[in-house]
Formats: sequence, structure tokens, C-alpha cells
Amino acid sequence: MIQKTLNINGVEHNMFVDPEESLANVLRGQLGLTGTKIGCDQAQCGACSVIINGKVVRSCALKMKKVADDALITTIEGVGQPDNLHPLQMAWVLHGSAQCGFCSPGFIVSAKALLDENDNPTREEVRDWFQKNRNACRCTGYKPLVDAVMDAAKVIRGEMKAEELLFKLPEDTSIWGTKYPRPTAVAKVTGTLDYGADLGLKMPAETLQCALVQAEVSHANIKGIDTSEAEKMPGVHSVLTAKDVKGKNRITGLITFPTNKGDGWERPILCDEKVFQYGDAIAIVCADTEKNARAAAAKVKVDLEELPAYMNALDAMAEDAIEIHPGTPNVYYECPIKKGDDIGPIFDSADVTVEGDFYVGRQPHMPIEPDVGFAYFAEDGMLMIHSKSIGVHLHLLMIAPGIGLEPDKMALVANPMGGTFGYKFSPTMEALLGVAALATGRPVVLRYNYFQQQTYTGKRSPWFMNVKFAADKEGKLKAMESDWTCDHGPYSEFGDLLTLRGVQFIGAGYDIPNIRGMGRTVCTNHAWGSAFRGYGSPQSEFASEVLMDMLAEKMDMDPLELRYKNVYREGSTNPTGQDPEVYSLPEMLDILRPKYKAALDKAKAESKGELKKGVGISIGVYGCGLDGPDTSEAWASINEDDTVTIHSAWEDHGQGADIGAIGTAHEVLYKAGITPDRMRFTWPNTATTPNSGPAGGSRSQVMTGNAIKDAAEKLLAALDKGDGTYRNYQEMVDAGKETKYVGNFTANTGTHCDAETGQGCPFVVYMYGVFMSEVTVNTTSGETTVDKMTLVADVGKVNNKLVVDGQLWGGMAQGIGLALTEDFEDIQKHSTMRGAGFPYIKQIPDDMELIYVETPREFGPHGAAGTGELPLTCPHAAISNAIYNACGARVTHLPARPEKVLAALKG
Repeated sequence: MIQKTLNINGVEHNMFVDPEESLANVLRGQLGLTGTKIGCDQAQCGACSVIINGKVVRSCALKMKKVADDALITTIEGVGQPDNLHPLQMAWVLHGSAQCGFCSPGFIVSAKALLDENDNPTREEVRDWFQKNRNACRCTGYKPLVDAVMDAAKVIRGEMKAEELLFKLPEDTSIWGTKYPRPTAVAKVTGTLDYGADLGLKMPAETLQCALVQAEVSHANIKGIDTSEAEKMPGVHSVLTAKDVKGKNRITGLITFPTNKGDGWERPILCDEKVFQYGDAIAIVCADTEKNARAAAAKVKVDLEELPAYMNALDAMAEDAIEIHPGTPNVYYECPIKKGDDIGPIFDSADVTVEGDFYVGRQPHMPIEPDVGFAYFAEDGMLMIHSKSIGVHLHLLMIAPGIGLEPDKMALVANPMGGTFGYKFSPTMEALLGVAALATGRPVVLRYNYFQQQTYTGKRSPWFMNVKFAADKEGKLKAMESDWTCDHGPYSEFGDLLTLRGVQFIGAGYDIPNIRGMGRTVCTNHAWGSAFRGYGSPQSEFASEVLMDMLAEKMDMDPLELRYKNVYREGSTNPTGQDPEVYSLPEMLDILRPKYKAALDKAKAESKGELKKGVGISIGVYGCGLDGPDTSEAWASINEDDTVTIHSAWEDHGQGADIGAIGTAHEVLYKAGITPDRMRFTWPNTATTPNSGPAGGSRSQVMTGNAIKDAAEKLLAALDKGDGTYRNYQEMVDAGKETKYVGNFTANTGTHCDAETGQGCPFVVYMYGVFMSEVTVNTTSGETTVDKMTLVADVGKVNNKLVVDGQLWGGMAQGIGLALTEDFEDIQKHSTMRGAGFPYIKQIPDDMELIYVETPREFGPHGAAGTGELPLTCPHAAISNAIYNACGARVTHLPARPEKVLAALKG
């Protein structure tokens, strides 16, 4: 223990601290300054940034013994407060720079240090600053962050009034399609929104901290577990193994299709007989502190009989491979597509054919906030589990039988959370928390470090694909043949649904009358496959979009014109035989054409020496919803203070559920004079909010949005006096009117795809995009730099411009990572953000242009479609095509790291 006197945010603190503890943990744990976040805990993300004596410091890596006495420390709490915002915080709100918001305090603190030093930076100087200080953002694509710094600098220089950074409510009072700030924005930029780890610090004193004993091999039989030494360690309350689980000790995968050969119960909560992947949980240590829990976990001895580990689908499919789950074949699901006529004769007589093999890898989600949660018993005996779940009602049903409670005896709650990008569509720690709380009878907290985040949460499932096109001499597509293999890791949950996406999206965007193909899901011992933004389309469409460029080259046609000839028009059907709901792709290509030609001319003029410039395009398509007749429920109520609450379980993991719900309802209720500041939203809680369905698959704006619209319309009708005026709460009560109304929506025209042919109408609303990438390839080093991204997007009528802009920028940034750097193949090497290829600001272009074609959707609320998946459907194919256009290197196995580009250059 050492004594330190520190000046923190202008207040002197006389403190006694552990010299080995980090400044971040002292600020958070001893002083309650939880605006300073801990993300990677490895000085790679900047979420923990503070200013010490004028310099930006990543406080997670600074031990207290290295902090000088009388140091002047500024945290986000010292930059500005909700009622006294700094210009940086105001600009962050105005530009929608806080999406999930977890990284926002670190960025704002870092930016303050920059502006204290230089109040007139260029955009590139801002970008250089964030790169130098390793401020990482996974949500925004960085562009709005730079926009915010530039505007804040104008205020600091006196060139702009602070009031100009405030949103101006439109005169007609509708906020639909405007840049109205998110309701949570101020809390995010001031560090006052409590995320999971912040809430964990505010649990009562009897709370136990948990640590996991995890497998350090990828496949093994468990011969024995010795917890005796761990149980004697300081502060340990208990060490829990499979024998302590009261239920089935399995998480049900909720098998989607009857042709799946698995039973969906293969994923253990705590491994009892086998280990199926690196990181699988074997035991839970519950102790007084996290430090003690982790120390004790290291003392648990696990006797393992190691088995062959199949780390990719090809190895798991080999004839001599053993069954990973005995009794279930490693290839446990197959799905065919049969559209139109037999393709054999068509290929035999085709004027032109082209074929390619493609691979899209195991992209890690890499949120800045690691997985975290806690559980406790409420006063009525209900087990409450708080986490980053983006499907609370779904996850309740998936974990209840495994932990041994009926669903009505427990509730799942979604905390304010950092981005998940889909990995939390699967339950991660929810069942572990439930087991620990039930076994100990105490509140429990579990927080993953970043190594655990990388190694023990799901990843994008890699696909191996072979695709063939047949076309006539004019370039009109006549047939397609496809074969794809999905490596879904050891657990089957949603694996069949993911594989079906190959049926739906290989060749999407084009009128291909005749298709035959087969996809399969394979069990392996690598990281389990979970949902990731785009869910199957980044794999599917990469193959068909790169193949379109290969076909264009073979026919000596321009890639844009070949696409223009084949995109959906009246009379076209998509791969599942469905009529597209809108036909905007020709218009979108027309809009892009002059920009594309100018980019080609620019690339040709600027290519010099070893630096070759290139341009590539691609088309992206994705559906909005869960397959078939997806459904959602929401409520609208007027409160005693005449505010309105929109009740839903629309989980917010950065995509904007708060303004999504408020904006959709307000477009109805503004007619009654209700302003958006009088509207409230709810955090998802299975005990108190309706079942709105999970926040994935770009479904929420459409499905839950329609339910919200229905509820709001019913409330508006009840408020209406019939004379042009509207009732308040008391008048509703006096008139005997209900004050809460239930809204529902079901996509009744949606149908599931046929198991034999893949034909059907799985989604009633789709999103469409045309991507253009401009790149520079260094032909000596093989390094690719993306200079500009352009996206022409049709996501229907835009609800909120800030949110949709941010989603599209952020998704394209993740596409750049997928194309060039991101991977989780080497478990050790790829277990950190930097090791896994996280794209920092200088890897993402500042020039990202968005162009909207707002075609109203019949089945979208107020004409809206979804947004979140679209920007990651296929930007990586545009980048791959641009690399080839630049230098002739065709990389079809992502990521296109320098060594792959060089190998392709050599032929």
C-alpha cells in the first residue's frame, strides 16, 4: 500500500492505493469515476484515456506506483457534465459521434488534450492524433468523430457559437428523417451512462466476483477436475463445476430446420465430459474480488485426454475425422437450391462461363467493451440476469432448461452496452451467471478480459465457396451453380439458418433464372459461429460479386455495365424466386456511373511507380427480419406527467434503438402536439417489456417499428377528441380511456424457404446498396490502402439521419477490416485487437460518401427498411475488385494481407 496525493478534476484526493493497481481501476473502483472505461485493458483501445499533466495517458496500463504525486489528472467527468457540456461533448452529440458510446469518453478526453495543445488542427492532424494515442472505435467509421473535433475547435477559437452545436427542432415538429440526437447521447458523452462493468461496481458488498476455469486445448475428453487447491485460496467462496448445475447443463440451440441432424443440445454450460473448443468453461470460481477469483481459477487442475482438433471445415469433413459430438455427423445440415431449369444443358451451350473459388474468414467482432454481466435475486425471488444480450426473450428460452429454472422464475435484462455487432445474438455468459447465482444464493458479477472476449465468444463463420456463372454473348446471366461449406465451430445454434443465407444471397441483386447449388454446415473445433453483421451475406456476396468482375473481364465488359444489364427489374426474381419489393438498383447504378468513371480516370492519372491506384464496385443485398412471418410486439402509454413511454425490448447495442423507437412513434404522435423530449423508451427486460424479438438481422426498425407504429396509432386515436384537439393523461382517465395500448406486427406475406428447393419469400423488406472502393496498392510491399469508399444506399425512408449515416460509415469500416486485416485463425496471435487486425483511424479513409435512394417500403413503418447489415454485405468485394483493377492481383481468400497480394501478383 502506498499513499498518493492527486489532483483529479480540480479536486485534491489523498489516497491509499495498491502500487501495482492500474490508475483506471483506482479511478473507477475507489473514486467511482466510471466515465473512464476499461476495454482491452492492454493499452490498445484508448477507452481508458485520461489527461495527466497535459498529456494523454491510457490509464489501464499505468500502475499507481508510476503516477507522480500531485499529478494533475483530468477524466471525462472533469471535461464537462450533463448540465455544463464542453464544446467537444456538444459536437459529439450533434454529429451522432456516440453510437454505442463506450469509446466516447476516451475519445473526448483525447481530443481535449489535442485542442488544449492545438486549437486549429487540420482533419489529418486530428486523425494522426487519434492514431498516435490508439483511440479505437468499432461503431462509427471515425468520420463523425473528426467532424465533431473540427466543429468544437471552431467554438474554442471563437469562430462559432456553442449554441450552434445544438439541434434545432424542425418547424413542423416532425423529427422523421432529421438529425435529432439520440436520447442517450448526453449520458454517453459525459460518461454518466452506466454500462455493465460500471453497474457491477455498484452492486452490494455481498456480491461475489466470478472467474472461469477454461480449456486451453481445442478438443479433449475430461478425465477429472481437482478444485481442492483453489478452494483454499484467499477470498474464495466456492468453485462450481458441472455437478453444481441444477438443470440440463446445456444451452439449447433452438434448431431451426427438421433436416438438421443434431438435436441442438450439444453446447454445455460447464463442460462435463468433453471440451469442444479452446476457452470452453469448465468451472466457475466465486470469490470476494475478481483478482482473488482469477488467482484461484489458475489453481484448478483439469485432467484432459486430448483429441484430434479439427480447426477448419475441410479437416472436419475428412473421411478419417472422428465425430466431434458422438452420434452426430460433423456435416450435420445440408440445404439445396433449385430454381428454374436444370443448369447442365445451359452451361454446356453457354456463350461464356466463369468459375471461382472463394473464402471469407473467421472475422472477430472486436467490440471495445468486453462481455460482462451480473445476476441476483429480486425481492420476489425472481432470478435477474443482466448482460449484453441482444435477444433477451430468445435467450431466456435458450438457457432456462440448462440452469434448471422455469422461464417465469427468471428474467433477462439488457444493460446499456457497448457494440456487439451480432455476437450477442447467442447467449455467452448468461447461463454461467445463472448457475453461479443459483449455486451460491448471492449476487454475482462476471467480466471477461479481452483475451476471453476474443477466445470465448462467437466469430463470423468462415465459408469455402465455389460459384459458376453462365452468360450469353451480351452478358446476360443465364444460370448459376454454387457450392458452399460453412465452418460453424462446435455448436449448432443458428448454423442451419446461417447456411441457408447462401441460398438467399449468393447471386443476390441479379436476375438469374436458373440456379442449382448445395450448402452444408460443418462442426469444427475452432471458435463457435455466432451472428455477425451481414450474417451470411458477406460470405455469399463476396463470391458472386468478385465472380461478376471475373465475368466482366472475360467478356471485355465494364464491371458496372455488366451489373447494370443484370440487376433486378420488373419481372426479375431473386435467388429464392421472390419478386423484389422495389427495383431501385438500376437507378442506383445510374447515380454511381459518373462518379465511377471519374474515379477510374483519377486512378489512371495518379498511378505511378510502385503505387498503383484502382477502383472496384459491388452490389449488396440483405433482408430485414427473421425468416418467414416474423413478428414483434410493443406498447405505447401516456403517463401521469403527460409524457409518453414506448415499451419494447428493442435491444440497443449501438445501432440506435433509443431514437429508433422514439422517432418511429413520434412520427405518429407529433400530430397530438407531443414533442420528442416528452417521450421515453425502455431498456429490455423480459419481466416488464413485451417480446419484440431480438435486435439482429436488421429486423427491429421494420418489425418492432411496425409494432410501435401500431401501438402509437392506437394511442393517438384514444387521445383524439374529434375536434382537432387531444386529451392529456387526466382527460384520458376521466373519459374512461385506457392509457396503454398494445401494438403488434407480423410479416404475414413472408414464407420460409422450401427445404428441397430453397424457394420462398423469406423477407418482406430488403436493403440494397452499391459500393465503390478506391484503393492504392504498393506493389513492392503488397500493402493496400483504401482511399475512399462510396455507398449508394436504399434503406427505404430514413428514420434518423445521424443514426443511419453512422451505421453505414461504421459498417463500411468493418468491411475494410474484413477485406484487408481482420482474422481469428491463430488463437494466440489473434487474441488481441492489434493482433487480430483491428482497423484504427488511419486504416479507414476520411472520405466516405453516402448517397441515399429512399424508395418507400410497403411493409416498412413510414416507408423505412432496416440499415445495420447493409454496409457490411459486400464492401470487401469492392475492395478486392479495386485491388485487381489497380495491379492485376486477384485475391479471393480474405483477408487480402500484403503477402497474399504479392503472391497473386506473382501469379
